[in-house]
Amino acid sequence: MGYHLAGFRVLGVDIIDQPNYPFAFVRGDAVAFIAGHGHGFDLVHASPPCQHDCTLTAGTNAARGGRYPDLLEPTRAALRAAGRPWVIEQPPGRATARMRVDLCLCGEMFDLAVIRHRNFELGGWSMVRPVHRPHRGRVAGMRHGRWYEGPYVAVYGEGGGKGTVAQWQAAMGIGWTDVRREIAEAIPPAYTELIGTRAATHLTTAAGTAVREEEVAA
Repeated sequence: MGYHLAGFRVLGVDIIDQPNYPFAFVRGDAVAFIAGHGHGFDLVHASPPCQHDCTLTAGTNAARGGRYPDLLEPTRAALRAAGRPWVIEQPPGRATARMRVDLCLCGEMFDLAVIRHRNFELGGWSMVRPVHRPHRGRVAGMRHGRWYEGPYVAVYGEGGGKGTVAQWQAAMGIGWTDVRREIAEAIPPAYTELIGTRAATHLTTAAGTAVREEEVAA
């Protein structure tokens, strides 16, 4: 949604159906799709499944014998081979040690009611990091049997005083789905609107530079 708001035509790819996805959609292996078609896009954004080693699920994944695959490296390799500007998004966790964290975005930067830290690696382009504002308090909810008030909603899981679906939607800026799992796996559109706006500027500038070089060469 953020890339749409930034002016891009969006095509989504996932290995399972996403009936609530609001844009054109292809069901398939995303890494294979990038390898076969990524060169035809202005910008490619990839969010490899994070359960392999994100902070919340790395221990569970290990206990289950590595049920979730590590797709970070294959995704990056496909993006590099496509030769187009790209973005990889991951939550905080062990993946961060294997990423170049060009951006870390937080809901507080966008006046949202979530913290929702997300790391981004950019390929073939760059942008200035926005200032990471201090958090205004705690995430509301139960912690070890005690209720805490705070300006932020915890958008994951079911227990511990998690907010309602309506609260999640409002906190994240998401209105196209009311399915908890889909909201919990999403990132706020404000993040990708910022990235998309900066990427569009890069693409426009790069195209203008290429035209000027051709004119000089002619």
